[in-house]
Amino acid sequence: METTEILKEAKSEIIDQASAYITALFEKKLPGQLVYHSLKHTLTTVKEAQALGETAGLSKSDLEVLVLAAWFHDAGYTEVYDGHEYRSMELAEQWLTQQGYPPERIAQVKDTIRATHRNERRETELQRLLVDADMSNLGSEDFIAGAELLRAEWETTVGKTYSNVEWAENQLDFLLTAKYYTDVAKERYQDQFKANIKEQRDLLKKIEKKKKKKEKEKTETFAEPKRGIETMFRTMYGNHMKLSDMADKKASMMIQLNAVLISVIVTYLGTKIGGKSAALSPAFTRNPLLMVPMGLLLITALGSVVSAILSAQPDVTSFKWLKKSPQVANNRRVNLLFFGNFNKLSLDDFQGGMTELMRQKDSLYTNMVTDIYYLGDVLAKKYRLLRISYTIFMVGLILTALSFGIVLLYKV
Repeated sequence: METTEILKEAKSEIIDQASAYITALFEKKLPGQLVYHSLKHTLTTVKEAQALGETAGLSKSDLEVLVLAAWFHDAGYTEVYDGHEYRSMELAEQWLTQQGYPPERIAQVKDTIRATHRNERRETELQRLLVDADMSNLGSEDFIAGAELLRAEWETTVGKTYSNVEWAENQLDFLLTAKYYTDVAKERYQDQFKANIKEQRDLLKKIEKKKKKKEKEKTETFAEPKRGIETMFRTMYGNHMKLSDMADKKASMMIQLNAVLISVIVTYLGTKIGGKSAALSPAFTRNPLLMVPMGLLLITALGSVVSAILSAQPDVTSFKWLKKSPQVANNRRVNLLFFGNFNKLSLDDFQGGMTELMRQKDSLYTNMVTDIYYLGDVLAKKYRLLRISYTIFMVGLILTALSFGIVLLYKV
């Protein structure tokens, strides 16, 4: 057998051994989340490196170095993610040394692998060919599908997450800045590479258009409150209306009662002052001290009726600065559902605010909560004044009864 045939056989054997070694290594140690930098990617890189090397007319020894470098260029992923290229160089050196591979060739393999790191220079032909083979996916028909695998790998491995728009922009930027170093790679991938750039641009435009459409639909569609929340607000509004109606009825009762008392007392006191007490009220003539309980009763009725009237009096909360606040729909203090607020706005501002309010669920809820808050505030004032009215009436009646009893005892 001639020397060249022996050398060819030996080189073929070392590549086959490297193939078996890397395959077993990846199956055993490669993390499962590496869905892009998998054995499939290495096989593709080896295949493309072989094709590029043969097309470039490399010698058999250089082609062997290139293919060996392709097999080992991602071996470091089994131990480290960032900077895996340098670990790949070490693993290649260890294994090739164990196989008795020539040291000068090992140095070439390591030097070729080094070039696949993003910060390293690509100076030799072998380095450029390997980098082109490693980036052959940029000029392949399944570029977008492969990019999605890389996206998933980054999310699970390094925690990098991207929206659809961000990822499309990232991939387009990468395509626009990437390049092939060798003429054979340009000839092999350039047409599909340009087609991928165009497809990525179209995809980005499509995603952005879809995003804008969703945003437009979101702003143009009226908010749809959930049923439970809707029921809660309906119940709260109903309770507030019932309590307000009860307060008004109680205030009306106190007004009517005290109005009758005041009319009677004023009539009697008027006849007393007018000198006709003897005919209409002989009791006052016999005991003038009866003026004391009657006066207390009159003061009681006046205090009680005034408090009741204040309780029933309409109370409107408003804000003078509403005219200076055009973005009323998003203002937490403004309640467009209450006339005391929106009557300060122009018709155009009110219509615009209500339209915006119906589109935004958060703003709608904010205004409903604000409306309930101020309803509760008015209701609290009503019941406070009503309580004062009833307290005055109760205390006044007790004092009137006591004073009347004292007057009668004094007369006796």
